[in-house]
Amino acid sequence: MSILAIDTAASRTSVVVVENGKVVFNEFRDGAMSHGPALPDLVQAAIANREITEVLVGMGPGPYTGLRVGITFAQTFAWARNIPVRGFCSLDAIAAQVSEPDFMVAIDARRREVYWARYTNGLRVEGPAVDLPAIVAARGIKIIDSLFPDPQFFTSLSEEVTEPIYLRRPDAVATADRK
Repeated sequence: MSILAIDTAASRTSVVVVENGKVVFNEFRDGAMSHGPALPDLVQAAIANREITEVLVGMGPGPYTGLRVGITFAQTFAWARNIPVRGFCSLDAIAAQVSEPDFMVAIDARRREVYWARYTNGLRVEGPAVDLPAIVAARGIKIIDSLFPDPQFFTSLSEEVTEPIYLRRPDAVATADRK
């Protein structure tokens, strides 16, 4: 059983292949605007001589374009092979890397904001949400903001997410709605 896991929620495009519980491929490309060109290259390298049986994808929170690239790619890849695709909260994949009893995970949301969620004993107890970093810091809880979502942890997550996690309005505005 080979699982392809993809995350494009942050400024990093990450691709992982897990075979029988063991990570056999784990690469990433940094760049908030490079998800589109990076993802096909990473996946092509990841699936060489492997038969993928399932796709896992980070559903955010994250910027609209980055999420759409990853989610659409994952869904199309799975559809073309008639295999299942499941989604997970990208912040949970960061939290799975942390062993603190009570903490918050935060990633850059651009526009001087962060996406965040709070965890107690490894379980999400609040969020995801988006706020200014000062508001999150004022809560007085340890903040983990130096890690990226790691798709290898998607296989250990139990709470499946079926819709992208968009926490704010898009930058684009329809012509009719402009003032």
